[in-house]
Amino acid sequence: MNKTEFISAVAEKAGLSKVDAKKAVEAFVETVSTELKAGGKVALLGFGSFSVSEKAARKGINPKTKQPIDIPARKAVKFKAGAELSDLIK
Repeated sequence: MNKTEFISAVAEKAGLSKVDAKKAVEAFVETVSTELKAGGKVALLGFGSFSVSEKAARKGINPKTKQPIDIPARKAVKFKAGAELSDLIK
């Protein structure tokens, strides 16, 4: 499902116009992005939680040249599914 299909599904299930559903989806994405950028966590009961995890710097190998490379530390977005969502997909 891509973003357009997702917006159409939200509009249908919520009884909204596609324009309103698009605004709601974009507001959700912007809100989660802003909170994660600030170092926070977003927890949606029954769905899951979004957080930022720190990935440490490490050594790696370039598969093409087999030369060792340094991979810098970075931050990554992490999603952990909630119990209800996990049970639903089992």
